[in-house]
Amino acid sequence: MSYTFNAEKTAKDVINWVKKWFEENGSPTTCAVVGISGGKDSSLTAAVCVEALGKDRVIGVLMPQGEQADIAYSRLLVDTLGIKSYTINIGDTVSTFMNELSKHIEPSQQAVINTPARIRMTTLYAVAACVGGRVANTCNLSEDWVGYSTKFGDAAGDFSPLSDLTVTEVLQIGDYLGLPKELVHKVPIDGLCGKTDEENLGFTYAELDRYIRGLTDLSDKPELKEKIDRMHRNNLHKLRLMPKFEYSEFKNE
Repeated sequence: MSYTFNAEKTAKDVINWVKKWFEENGSPTTCAVVGISGGKDSSLTAAVCVEALGKDRVIGVLMPQGEQADIAYSRLLVDTLGIKSYTINIGDTVSTFMNELSKHIEPSQQAVINTPARIRMTTLYAVAACVGGRVANTCNLSEDWVGYSTKFGDAAGDFSPLSDLTVTEVLQIGDYLGLPKELVHKVPIDGLCGKTDEENLGFTYAELDRYIRGLTDLSDKPELKEKIDRMHRNNLHKLRLMPKFEYSEFKNE
């Protein structure tokens, strides 16, 4: 398969998409609310929103959990884009909740990992409710493909500029838009065990992206292919609408 990614065209397309979405889902003053981690996805999402709406209609929300060693990256993005921002520390909220939970049930590792992400999304929607904004989803296709996101956490949002773009493509657009290299190419770390995303996944984004785009069938790496396919199948529920019972009594036959 031959596939060439055009970063310039795609950047313009996604900017126009965001602009049109806000025209149809807000007013001329409706803001985009973006959770800022200082990584490639939140950086590019915020930059795209600035290009589409103007910096006065983009609000960045920094949400450290206690002390965040790399929060300077988040501040660098806010300063680079010139957007308004709020820093809302979720550390006490997470601790209070987990302490209360532990009185009734032993918190699982899954709960420890996912709860902060869900509290961050709650924070973003609280800010959006205060300013009449719309919350940006910052996930990319590569992460969504293998479920490397938290349901109702970072996987939530009102609009999603990057969820059809792989990590490789996000990096190229970030470079095209001239974002600081240290933001676009910052190595993503989970913030819990000190491992990078790729170490946790067990494969590189480059391998995953080539497989997603059909540039390789991984026939030379059957175990890796099976792992990616299994992760994709097991996590499709994060991308689909919640299943519901359909009451058919009043449906036309």
